[in-house]
Formats: sequence, C-alpha cells, structure tokens
Amino acid sequence: MKNLDLSLYLVTDKSDDVEKFLNTIEEAMKGGVTVVQIREKTAETIDFYNLALKVKEITAKYNVPLIINDRVDVALAIDADGVHVGQSDMPCDVTRRLIGEDKILGVSAATIDEAKKAQKDGADYIGSGAVFPTATKDDAPSITKKDLKKIVESIDIPVVAIGGINLKNACELTDTGIAGLSVVSAIMSADNPKKASEELLKIFNS
Repeated sequence: MKNLDLSLYLVTDKSDDVEKFLNTIEEAMKGGVTVVQIREKTAETIDFYNLALKVKEITAKYNVPLIINDRVDVALAIDADGVHVGQSDMPCDVTRRLIGEDKILGVSAATIDEAKKAQKDGADYIGSGAVFPTATKDDAPSITKKDLKKIVESIDIPVVAIGGINLKNACELTDTGIAGLSVVSAIMSADNPKKASEELLKIFNS
C-alpha cells in the first residue's frame, strides 16, 4: 500500500479567477493540506491541462500529491501523482491499467459493495459521501455516519469522508475510523484558507 497521508484532502472548485485559485491552494498547503485534487467538470481539455500544470508547480514545491478528478488523459499528460474516478467515470480496473501500479488511484463509493469492488479493482483509497448536504455536487448520493463506519470497516484501504464538511460539523466524523476529511468550500471559499486548513486539521487530529 502506498504511504498516503489523507488527513486533509482538498478538492478544488471551479477556477474563474486563476490567480486567486492558485493562491488559495498554496495558502491551504501552508495550512497543512495533505492532498490536492483538481476538479474541473466543465473546463476545455487545454484549459484543464494548463491549469493542472500550474497547480503541479505549487504541489511539487510543498511535496503534496496532486490528484486529477476523472480525467485520466490530463493526469497522464502532466504526470500527476494520481487520478480519482467516480462510479460513472472510467472503471477502476481500466483506470489502474492505464495509469500503472505506481500512481495513486482513488474511487468514489457510497456503498459497501462499491467500496469492496474498488478495492478489488486496484483502488488505493475510497472517497465516501456525501456525509452532509453539499452544494458543490448536487447529484452526490448521501450516506449516514453509520453507513460511513460500515464502509470503513468493510475494506482494508483508507476512506476519506466527503460532502459538506466544514469547521462546524467536522468533529462529528472523528470517531468513524476515516483516514481523512475531504473538503471543498470550507477551504476554497474561506477568507483565510491557511487558517481554515489548520483548524480542520486540528479538529481531525484531535
């Protein structure tokens, strides 16, 4: 198993102001973010590629793994550290074949069956949620804290919780056995991304 620190897993939102977007990511890493995933659902391939290259410069500086959401082609093109796929994206086993054994592979799973299949097919970790209501991903299936615990217990690879996690509710998840918190707005929309990251990490580690 790869030595992955998933404690604070930042998923980016849409990058309208690229300079602000990159600055937010850098500040978050100064605050202790341990993984960055770029999620650009609507970007043209060339724009996603160029943005990913810029983000990679920052993540490399802080030695933080860079994960590309969905787009195996972009991940391979920029030599990212890994890819994260959902249930409606490229199948996990096919993705693993394309990216090779050394890259990180994450899979979204909202049920025990999905999580077990992902582990069998070569995933390194699971992203499970939405654990709280979220505006970032309207179509995300919601799961209870009890479901989350069951998913964690059913597999041998780490699980990060995602969906609506913020400074007020993060403490509710610390007894579930998860390997980390995956957040979007709590950092990307924060006035002080560094401080928000520090506080989320403190909650998780407590």
